[in-house]
Amino acid sequence: MASGNKMRVGFIGASGMMGHGMAKNILAKGHALSLTVHSNRAAVKDLLDAGAVLAESPAALAAASDVIFLCVTGSPQVEEQFAGPAGLLQGGRKGLFIIDCSTSEPDSTARLREAAAAKGMSLIDAPLARTPVEAEQGRLNVMIGASAGDYQALEPVLKTFAENVFHVGGPGSGHTVKLLNNFIAQAICTAAAEAFAVGAKAGVDPRKLVDVVSAGGVNSGLFQAMGKTLSGDMQGLKFGLDNARKDVRYYTHLAESNNVPSVVGEAVHQTLCLASALGFGGEFVPSLVRAQEKVTGVKLVP
Repeated sequence: MASGNKMRVGFIGASGMMGHGMAKNILAKGHALSLTVHSNRAAVKDLLDAGAVLAESPAALAAASDVIFLCVTGSPQVEEQFAGPAGLLQGGRKGLFIIDCSTSEPDSTARLREAAAAKGMSLIDAPLARTPVEAEQGRLNVMIGASAGDYQALEPVLKTFAENVFHVGGPGSGHTVKLLNNFIAQAICTAAAEAFAVGAKAGVDPRKLVDVVSAGGVNSGLFQAMGKTLSGDMQGLKFGLDNARKDVRYYTHLAESNNVPSVVGEAVHQTLCLASALGFGGEFVPSLVRAQEKVTGVKLVP
């Protein structure tokens, strides 16, 4: 570990919407930052101009770092960073912390954790909540699954980009809690979109529903983001629909692996699958409302 409170930090995924803000804040708080760039170097130009250093591969990044953050799409992308002669497992050394901030499958994380431990490295799951706006502000929420000792060692660097760091349990707990969180979130979003369509079909103005919900216990930030679609604003929740579909699929896998029926989870997942099949996968989650327009024939988005 680097001397004092400063670490040599490696970052994989700094060109992404969440990763950029995280990397920016790590660098701004005085940690040495190295990063890999898959293709979009323009997205990290400001980080390089501020002193970040490019690494040729995950292996090279691991060799030069005390701690590495991964912020990529999901388990296949995380596994890719570990594999092969240029992967993290080849370049890493005893004592290296690898922190997966992606939304990943717990089973995949467990396999990678064992592979890392065999080489004396620690894989920590620390997925995120909130949006790219809070990432840039250094105000994310982080759910960390780790031993008490590892949590204490990593909390300072996590707080460079997080307002709230929750130690939710031992290794694997972070990704589990994240999947539960995202399932609840998408259940709210899919229910709102469906309710708008049913209301419109039944002859009421869905905006009146928003007025009623806004004054009661059913209200939430996610419901408000969905309600904005009725005024034409599809940017209230900047989270990709296909990413949401992937996350809820991970959740249903988690439920099944624990022999727990997931009736609501499967319904939410299939609603997201339908929206994706209708061509909205590349848009944000509020486009669930547009998918309802296609399915039902009602007009909801002006």
